[in-house]
Amino acid sequence: MDITTQPIIDTKATLALNPLESEAVYIFREVVAQFDRPVLLFSGGKDSITLVRLAQKAFFPAKIPFPLLHIDTGHNFPETIAFRDKLVKELGLELIVRNVQDAIDEGRVTEETGKYASRNMLQTTTLLDALEEFKFDAAIGGARRDEEKARAKERIFSVRDDFGQWDEKNQRPELFNFLNGNIDHGQNVRVFPISNWTELDVWSYIASEKIEIPSIYFAHQRKTFLRDGMLWSAQDDVVFRAEDEEVVERTVRFRTVGDMSCTAAVLSTADTIEKVVGEIRTSTISERGARIDDKRSEAAMEKRKQQGYF
Repeated sequence: MDITTQPIIDTKATLALNPLESEAVYIFREVVAQFDRPVLLFSGGKDSITLVRLAQKAFFPAKIPFPLLHIDTGHNFPETIAFRDKLVKELGLELIVRNVQDAIDEGRVTEETGKYASRNMLQTTTLLDALEEFKFDAAIGGARRDEEKARAKERIFSVRDDFGQWDEKNQRPELFNFLNGNIDHGQNVRVFPISNWTELDVWSYIASEKIEIPSIYFAHQRKTFLRDGMLWSAQDDVVFRAEDEEVVERTVRFRTVGDMSCTAAVLSTADTIEKVVGEIRTSTISERGARIDDKRSEAAMEKRKQQGYF
């Protein structure tokens, strides 16, 4: 069953087999019941693709009742963009794309320069603009608590103020699976249906559901260069490369798919779902270990979330 297939499910029989799936389906249904204008934040990565499958199951046989929103940095991996367009076309979903380049051209954000320049930090302004433009009151994202310590502090329904900011010290309790979607005028909620999943849970689900994902997640030959102990793609002109950084073709894959300028590859021969799952089982490094944007400071992610990042 690939991602483009509407799953035929017996809700009572199927969801009972996987409590994480059951919880996520419940969360999706609560979002639609409690909010007027939800949207699913979609990057084309494995977590957002998993969210699409879970949303299919939550509302089957109807189509997913909300649009997908992609905040495009302009520095995404081409394989991810191609997969994104293929998926929404085959599923007949509504896709909204808003571009960071527009905010740069308008002078609303300033593009970074230098060795570690990235557009990843610039997504916040474009995201908040899009949420305001379409009056979305709930933005569904694929963040998980195991990824990073700031994300571990999030509730499943995580309230943002009218500036899109997050106050980690003022969050609502979520006892007995009770999700409170009441918000004041101007507030917004981020929703995390797979908050309690791990990277291994996601990959195991992709394997069991036979979900199609971008080829970049599997081992392939790629021109790369080594910097700070990490392997960077040299197949484009997005990633800054010094003259003394030698380009070598290596067999690599990507554990996480973000902006090309801040997402490194890992050496790997895992070219199937089964091999990827086996590799993750033995890994001692978090998938975010290949994201340079998380290494800028100890509280890099938390500061971005406080500013409105999802």
